[in-house]
Amino acid sequence: MSEASSRRAQIVCFPEAYLPGLRGQDFDVFHFDETQQERALEAVTQLSRRHAIATILGMERITEGGRQIVAVVLDAAGEIQGYQTKTQLDPTEDRFYVPGTTRRLFEINGMKFGVAICHEGWRYPETVRWAAVRGARIVFHPQLTGSDRQGVRLTQWGASGAPYYEKAMMMRSIENTIYFASVNYAMRYQESATSLIEPSGRCQAFLPYGEEGVLVQTINVEEATGVLARRYAMERYQEEKGQPG
Repeated sequence: MSEASSRRAQIVCFPEAYLPGLRGQDFDVFHFDETQQERALEAVTQLSRRHAIATILGMERITEGGRQIVAVVLDAAGEIQGYQTKTQLDPTEDRFYVPGTTRRLFEINGMKFGVAICHEGWRYPETVRWAAVRGARIVFHPQLTGSDRQGVRLTQWGASGAPYYEKAMMMRSIENTIYFASVNYAMRYQESATSLIEPSGRCQAFLPYGEEGVLVQTINVEEATGVLARRYAMERYQEEKGQPG
């Protein structure tokens, strides 16, 4: 947060379940109960305020129904604007988490944006379109894709023989004509890079595979027209009833 602020970023986004870490992976997750949850939120609130930067923090949220994967959005004054819960869990996450049931739009400094968390953005493009049709200029995508223990080391962004994830980033932007910002952990065997995709589907910038860092980029909000998302006509998808035989 300090580095992003020093480089004049207005919003910083962390990966999926950054606190305390995503369960079911090949690394340990530290103990995280309601006390730790509140301490973490208070600390991030103070940091957002100190560094005057809006923050999208991937974390767990403990509810009566169970643990959820969420992104909490704070403004530059450290005020919590709300949460986006992961509504579409990966099947491997069912034993650790419960899904959310709502989606919401956020606005910082006059710019509307949405959040789609990992599996949602990969497999459920409608989670990105939901925000785009409501005026989002960018959708942030906290994720965890890869391993620290085994896999293939990628060397070329969007390579045809690489996992499909970076191609999916391109599609989420170009099919909605918005920016798509995907944020991964810096693992040894990443299956996708932390990347910013332009509304045209072109990768504007990405972090080198396996290297920790902060990707700071300027976006041209006017280019994120959302024209393709706005043309989506849900009313044209009525089921046609067959004629009696």
